[in-house]
Amino acid sequence: MGVWRALKREVVSSKVDLRNYVKVFLGVEIPDIVVCEGHSSPMDYLWHCFNSDFCGVRGNSDAIVWANRAGGKTQLAAIATLLDCIFKDGCQVRILGGSGAQAGRMYEYLRGFLQRSFLGDVDGKILNSGCKFLNGSSVEVLTQSHTSVRGQHIQKLRCDEVELFSSEVFSAAKFTTHSKGFINASMEVLSTMHRPYGLMQKLVDESGDNGTALFKWCLWEVIERCRDRECSQCRLWNDCGGRAKESDGYLSIDDCITMRGRASSAGWQSEMLCERPNLEDVVFDEFDSEVNVVDVGYDERLGLYRAIDFGFVNPFVCLWIQVDEDGVVRVIDEYIKSRMTVEQHGEAIKKLTPCSEEYVSGTFCDPAGAGVNDVSGTSAVRELRRLGIKVSYRKSGILEGIEHVRRAVLSGDGKRRLLISGRCRRLIESMRCYHYPEKMSESELPVKDGVYDHAIDALRYFFVNYSRKYRTFTRKY
Repeated sequence: MGVWRALKREVVSSKVDLRNYVKVFLGVEIPDIVVCEGHSSPMDYLWHCFNSDFCGVRGNSDAIVWANRAGGKTQLAAIATLLDCIFKDGCQVRILGGSGAQAGRMYEYLRGFLQRSFLGDVDGKILNSGCKFLNGSSVEVLTQSHTSVRGQHIQKLRCDEVELFSSEVFSAAKFTTHSKGFINASMEVLSTMHRPYGLMQKLVDESGDNGTALFKWCLWEVIERCRDRECSQCRLWNDCGGRAKESDGYLSIDDCITMRGRASSAGWQSEMLCERPNLEDVVFDEFDSEVNVVDVGYDERLGLYRAIDFGFVNPFVCLWIQVDEDGVVRVIDEYIKSRMTVEQHGEAIKKLTPCSEEYVSGTFCDPAGAGVNDVSGTSAVRELRRLGIKVSYRKSGILEGIEHVRRAVLSGDGKRRLLISGRCRRLIESMRCYHYPEKMSESELPVKDGVYDHAIDALRYFFVNYSRKYRTFTRKY
């Protein structure tokens, strides 16, 4: 019995040892085989959580876990929480879920593990809201509210199903963690990715820029190993292609076959294969970054156009566009800035334009820019013209412009007539994320969220003006 207790207190020094520890003391065998290119194993995530405080390195210990439904995210986070509290004296951990039920599920896993092997480490009762440990560590379940999140000073925050978080609560939660002693402050987010315009997509896209560790796994990392089935007769074959013969997880193959039969292809790809978010509400669902995004630059043989959407708090957008001999629209660059005057934007646009103003074939803008401002007594259009930028516009409906863009993305004859340079990161993101309201609405208009609509608006202005360029007019004031 003394040996057993000693082993429970011994800090493991390798991923293999940690996996064995969890198997022996918690009865959970964590998959540790990477099947798909670019993925991680669930064990990679757990080792990161545990070892980041013992490796002697200060830095960004945050983590993002993008995994499939039934991929074990919540259970793994509960195990990570237990290990933090047992092996890191005085570690304060908080659990924040996309809903109260979601946070409760992680905590219920933790309670089960405590009752199995670690009741002797608990200080007092295990409450529904949290518990304390004899070594000064503690766990508390937080609710989705500013009051709950603000004022916390903790070492570890685990956010489960972050896709369901409100952006305001998530923003407040970013400031809750503080390092203490050898324990690095860390914020972990775990979720499937349901929507291309959701919080999880944004976090994944930003992870490479801010150095946050990203752990991604799908069905093939957690499904049980296929040993004696006939591949040609299996309903998973088109997606699997034999990968289940390499895996060593826990999900029943028969259960997965049943789920595949219930699910739509889009839902299956999003929820279980983690290939791409569900595009059901996306306006330009035919937009394909592999095809529509190419390395295009300025061609002095082609006319150059600019398209502008005005903004101050919301971004001011300018796109540089050319059209080749085959009618393919090529967006070669973008300018997106906030909180600057029209004069400042105009000067920046002139500097970034790869030819002199006299050779610009047209600059199209939002008709609302012609309205006179009550404070300044002038208009955005007049300000640009004063700088020598010849701006024109045509009134049009949002749906008209969207239809022009949609046909360019993929026309009825299967051709793609819209190419976007990889330099236009915000426009590309907007093409992927511009969406309709999620809830049923009488309006057929996309959401004006102040994030994705402005770059699309600028692109719309180009299409509605260029398509009727002989009817485009310029007014003098």
